[in-house]
Amino acid sequence: MVSNDKKIIDRILNKAVEEILPSKDALQALLNSGKRLRIYQGFDPTAPTLHIGHSVMMRKLEDFRKLGHQVIFLIGDFTARIGDPTDKGAARKKLTKEEISENLKLYTEQAKALIDVDNKENPVQVMFNSSWLEPLNFGDIIELASSFTVQQMIKRSMFQKRLEEDKPIYLHEFLYPLMQGYDSLAMDVDVELGGNDQLFNMLAGRDLMMALKNKEKFVIAGKLLTTADGKKMGKSEGNMITLADSAQNIYGKVMAFPDEHIVPGFELLTSMEIDDVEEVKQKLKQGVNPIELKKALALQLTSELKGKDEAEKAQQYFEEVFQKKGASEEAPKHEGLNQNIVEILLSTKIASSKSEARRLLLQNAVKLEGEVITDPNNIVTTPGILKVGKKVFHIV
Repeated sequence: MVSNDKKIIDRILNKAVEEILPSKDALQALLNSGKRLRIYQGFDPTAPTLHIGHSVMMRKLEDFRKLGHQVIFLIGDFTARIGDPTDKGAARKKLTKEEISENLKLYTEQAKALIDVDNKENPVQVMFNSSWLEPLNFGDIIELASSFTVQQMIKRSMFQKRLEEDKPIYLHEFLYPLMQGYDSLAMDVDVELGGNDQLFNMLAGRDLMMALKNKEKFVIAGKLLTTADGKKMGKSEGNMITLADSAQNIYGKVMAFPDEHIVPGFELLTSMEIDDVEEVKQKLKQGVNPIELKKALALQLTSELKGKDEAEKAQQYFEEVFQKKGASEEAPKHEGLNQNIVEILLSTKIASSKSEARRLLLQNAVKLEGEVITDPNNIVTTPGILKVGKKVFHIV
């Protein structure tokens, strides 16, 4: 049975939402109609873990599930082979089937932190788009491609930028929105969720549904948490919080947020209601110390992902190590003597990749006993306190 719980519907329509197509009013009417809808969000396994950016719309998936709608958690194991060109200044590295299979192993388990996947009354359906995309023949693809023009594809901003910089645009990249659009057809969905950077791809599915099934598909584009220069926070920017991170790492990474992320952090990343988010905004205007609100954000987010006990331990650790300046006594020990600094940054999980480690070094962010290290070939030969932003390790 489908519920039309006003509070949940209001949250679906208004919290963390950038845009709803064709309109918010039309979707609200549909949600109040009592019809059971098919809702989905897709996740390409281009990395071995989901991240905090995925969680924004995952919370909405859970809200739809609570209302009684059919929720689909789609793993894009086929589209990951093509690689989404959205916001990419160069073509993505193509992944093998084996790499993709390895990456997706823990996706469903990680999703359970936010979605009641195995709920007995209304479980979530986990699907893989290789099951319908792989069997397509060349004739099928030509038929689908006839629904789009080159002008539609080429006007995308990242393709325009590549043209200006004389960088290659590969034909298979044009096929990505086509394949994502076909997901909607294959599953016969009513609503697709995604970040607003996915709007072009989601609208491709909307166009295909109308053209081939004469069916309206709604699109909910969510807000993104972005850096000061407008880049979304995530894997490629080196500032990602993953759903596999420890409570201590999640708490610490949130505490490293700039103050301007406090309000959007509560809105996008937690279950805090809209009225309460507005209260946080007013507190900031009234001069409440941002560090206290940031600690509240870090505690709430960490609690929701890792549990209250782990979150409180993470907060205690942060206060003892960083607020009481007890770095030497409290910092976790890491056996890193006679190791390359890049390898140390990777093994302590300060950096998630070699490229991120090098960026931190170039930004003068890495200090050992107060001395800045910039050389990626540096070998650490003496013990001491390694600090990178809010992260501290005692190298022994």
